[in-house]
Amino acid sequence: MALRETERRRAAGELKTAAKTRRPIPPLSARLPGLDARDAYAIQLANVGERLAAGAIVRGHKVGLTSKAMQEMLGVYEPDYGHILDDMLVPAGGTVSIGRFLQPRVEIEIAFLLGRPLAGEAVAVADVLAATAAVAPAIEIIDSRIADWRITLVDTIADNASAGAVVVGPWVPLARAPSLPGIEAELFINGSTVASGSGAAVLGDPAEAVAWLARTLTALGSRLEASHVVMPGSCTKAVDVRAGDRVEGRFAGLGSVSVAFSS
Repeated sequence: MALRETERRRAAGELKTAAKTRRPIPPLSARLPGLDARDAYAIQLANVGERLAAGAIVRGHKVGLTSKAMQEMLGVYEPDYGHILDDMLVPAGGTVSIGRFLQPRVEIEIAFLLGRPLAGEAVAVADVLAATAAVAPAIEIIDSRIADWRITLVDTIADNASAGAVVVGPWVPLARAPSLPGIEAELFINGSTVASGSGAAVLGDPAEAVAWLARTLTALGSRLEASHVVMPGSCTKAVDVRAGDRVEGRFAGLGSVSVAFSS
């Protein structure tokens, strides 16, 4: 049973307040038993819409929960998506305050830069590759406004797919990039390897995650635009970070990217 509009607005307000005060809230799913994916995306769009009205710009999208490691870590077994806004982009090699987040974790991903719009109910990997101008090593800082990361699928959808910030390294034209599924990736924190994986960990091919996103947005009456950045999901499990940490992602044949966390 779908939620009433007043319940959707109340849930969106709770998530907005949690982000502003840096105080996470109990899972929405535990308090709103009628909450389904359609409701959750409506809650997400309500908060994104407010930020757009205040001047933010959509720079792309993120796909979450595409790797077995992340699905098992969070107990959620199908993908979701969220929006990347301009104020979520952190310069590669830069420093970001840990106080900007509630419960930050880092993932390493192969980012896509679209050279043309992408939409359609039958979008496949070949279509994604044809529309992709470049790829890049990237770090996603995920965060949850839900206490202790006790999320179900609808909790993370409502919470903009647990988005925090995105750090994108140098773009490599797709024609010069290695085969994406075969790229081996390592996540380092303070110089030590804490996780490793490959492009194939993301639905077998990170381009498949982008195709899933394009098909999903098409069904909702939207599309991926030229110049949009798409984060397809993590090659590895996510790892907690704290003030003083320096995070680096190294991708064989693609390059590296880093970010530091200050207090």
